[in-house]
Amino acid sequence: MLVADDQEIVRTGLAMILDAQPDLEVVATAADGLEAVRLAERLRPDVCLLDVRMPVLDGIAATRRLAGPGVDRPLAVVVITTFDLDEYVYGALRAGARGFLLKDAGPALLSQAIHAAAKGDALIAPSVTTRLLHAFARQDQQVTPRQPVEPLTEREEQVLGALAAGRTNTEIAADLFISLSTVKTHVGSLMAKLGVRNRVEAAIWAYETGRAGRSTKG
Repeated sequence: MLVADDQEIVRTGLAMILDAQPDLEVVATAADGLEAVRLAERLRPDVCLLDVRMPVLDGIAATRRLAGPGVDRPLAVVVITTFDLDEYVYGALRAGARGFLLKDAGPALLSQAIHAAAKGDALIAPSVTTRLLHAFARQDQQVTPRQPVEPLTEREEQVLGALAAGRTNTEIAADLFISLSTVKTHVGSLMAKLGVRNRVEAAIWAYETGRAGRSTKG
């Protein structure tokens, strides 16, 4: 994976924490967003961990270049920041990030977010998850969300609600009393109907259409 942060002590600390994990390896570090993009495009790491506030190119702009709409071979990006601001969360997820963490998250949550992103899942810091619904509602209150190419089934609606709440596939399977493979099938069908590329974009659509927060129990 790649770690980008303009503060050397933070960059080094994050790399040490991640390298200490038995199944993680930091292959490169960068001090600014442009350097991160260049290294990521050359090395193609499984996951890029990007700070929001960086010189030359900020983390959200870098995320958009690595994972945003129109990118042919998007990379998995997790954005990390000291600043708990709704605009950063919204901007990062809109840019294509698969996760958003605060720097006080701790090694366990950091590792969990990296693993989730590598698997195509999404993890957002618990401290900001609840507020996301309000942030998206404010940002998109004048925008009419696109409609799915086919109506969602009742089960797909349940899976979407759980996905928007940050539940993993395993947790969704337990909540709905269905198999893990069935959850994956529903998630794939959801993304196809909604025309989105990943779970985060599906979650954003759920927020925009008022589906987030609904009960997910089968």
